[in-house]
Amino acid sequence: MDAGKARNQMDLGVDEARAVGRGHERHDGVLVMLLNFFGLREQPFGVVPDPSFLYLSATHREALASLVYGVETGCGFLAMIAKPGMGKTTLLFHLLEKFRDTARTAFLFQTQCTSREFMQMLVAELGFETDEQDFVRMHDDFNRHLVEEARAGKRFIVVIDEAQNLDASVLETVRLLSDFETPRAKLLQIVLAGQPELGDKLASHGMAQLRQRVSLLIGLHPLSSEEVKNYVQHRLHVAGYVGEPLLTAEALAIMTDFTEGIPRNINNFCFNAMSLACALRQKTVDVAIAKEVINDLDISRHLSEPDKAAPTLKLASQKPRCAATSVERESVTPPAGGMEKPADMTPAEAAAYMKQVIRSLRNSQP
Repeated sequence: MDAGKARNQMDLGVDEARAVGRGHERHDGVLVMLLNFFGLREQPFGVVPDPSFLYLSATHREALASLVYGVETGCGFLAMIAKPGMGKTTLLFHLLEKFRDTARTAFLFQTQCTSREFMQMLVAELGFETDEQDFVRMHDDFNRHLVEEARAGKRFIVVIDEAQNLDASVLETVRLLSDFETPRAKLLQIVLAGQPELGDKLASHGMAQLRQRVSLLIGLHPLSSEEVKNYVQHRLHVAGYVGEPLLTAEALAIMTDFTEGIPRNINNFCFNAMSLACALRQKTVDVAIAKEVINDLDISRHLSEPDKAAPTLKLASQKPRCAATSVERESVTPPAGGMEKPADMTPAEAAAYMKQVIRSLRNSQP
């Protein structure tokens, strides 16, 4: 194989890996249609945390500054608590990227585990080799590795995401990790990140020793109306969008109210709105499209007891998905051999058609 062909194949592999990291396995016909219609290089509202799309609102900027300060000053234990969908994981990835060249890092998110399993994952993430199975000896072996690396001037950052799922015994193991120190500094900088249930656990009587070790407690708050607008524009810009605002002022106001300023909800709404606009061959998301998307995503329509209102269930804790809508009373089959929408479709037929397209796209994701 000549060098040019090998280099091209390597570049293709990088692009494919990048595509997987942003929420889709391949640029299939459905996604290409959406990207081409809006002039995008990539999907701007994907389901996978991607630091390159990070928008630093006031609350995210303050949280990041606190995390960086805590790590650089060797606070030892930090905690970040926020509602689901607020962008904790994206922010944590950005933090680790910031220290990539100056520290050894570990990111743990499989938090439904035993203390032994936790230590095994931590040792593997930090790249330490050990055949030890006895928990106490594993703990001592780990401490020895830290001391050796610290003498070489290396810093360690351990981020534990979804920490609200940690069992009390595992939280005690995490607390003991904070005891690893030299006379002058902590050997580990530990960041506990999780949903409000983590705050409940830390506030409980049995967690007093762990709570006392948390030097900084960091929170994230929903985006303001102006920040929602800037958030959408930022992600579109990163994805290569050029043109007029994607949403009309009225549609933006409707979306802001519905999503409650939660980034994951905004991503979910915008993906569905762009998909429907593409099906209707509209470059702008107007009020009609916004209302149709809200109708699609209204979880209260799918409760076992429909009479019970559920204003707090606006998908804040769910992965983006597309629900069936009223327009699906008409069955529309995508044309064979291509993804172009037939020109004679009514708006209702176009909406139903795009629901099938969206499902096809979602089914192709990992």
